[in-house]
Amino acid sequence: MSKTSSLSPEHISDIVHMALSDHVGFATIKSEYGLGEKDVKALMRDTLKARSYKIWRKRVRDFGERRETYK
Repeated sequence: MSKTSSLSPEHISDIVHMALSDHVGFATIKSEYGLGEKDVKALMRDTLKARSYKIWRKRVRDFGERRETYK
């Protein structure tokens, strides 16, 4: 059983919005919801459409390389 299966739909929505934001990092999500980076990525993969997930991952990866403190 994954950590995300015990979350309410409202919490899942909040986490997705936080992850999509360019101003919220994985550390913030972990401190608020207890989900690590891998859990957030899995939640996003399950929640977003495949193309949207790929675009999000590329943006996070590219932005993270430019600014070390990001996600």
